[in-house]
Amino acid sequence: MRVDKIEEKINIPEDVKIEISNNIFKVKGPKGELEKILIHPKIKFELKENILHLSVLKPSKREKTMIKTFKAHIKNMIQGSKENYIYKMKICSGHFPMNVSVKENNVVINNFLGEKIPRKAKIYNGVKIDIQGDIIVLKSNNKESVGQTAANIEQATRITNRDRRIFQDGIFITEKAGKPIK
Repeated sequence: MRVDKIEEKINIPEDVKIEISNNIFKVKGPKGELEKILIHPKIKFELKENILHLSVLKPSKREKTMIKTFKAHIKNMIQGSKENYIYKMKICSGHFPMNVSVKENNVVINNFLGEKIPRKAKIYNGVKIDIQGDIIVLKSNNKESVGQTAANIEQATRITNRDRRIFQDGIFITEKAGKPIK
């Protein structure tokens, strides 16, 4: 059975403003401004009285998934404009003491497993990093930037060709946006 039209609605809070021009979404809120390009030829966007309408006529399976994806991106932008996303990471060094510092737009990890060459992880724009002993706190209003920065740091300390049960050194994500990782 084929559906003729799918429509999704997003309620916009009073302290958040959305501007749409040429498929560029600008979301302004108390914590900052976010911008994202969302393009699909069949998905239409319409803003009426603090409600954003996303609609598709005669959708295929692909368009059904894309409209849900766009809705999730816009909701994350709205939430990010109201409050920061916070990731916490733990520095675990069992064999060699690791030194972690921030230089320019990189996290520099010195003496990882006794290596002479420091490892580096890229920090995305808008992400603030605070190192407190063996805890690293990442904050940003852009969920994608803070998540990718945390993944870059975790990936920089990935161990290959060694037994993970013995070599448990690294930097690992322990909390995402206030929710502990199990």
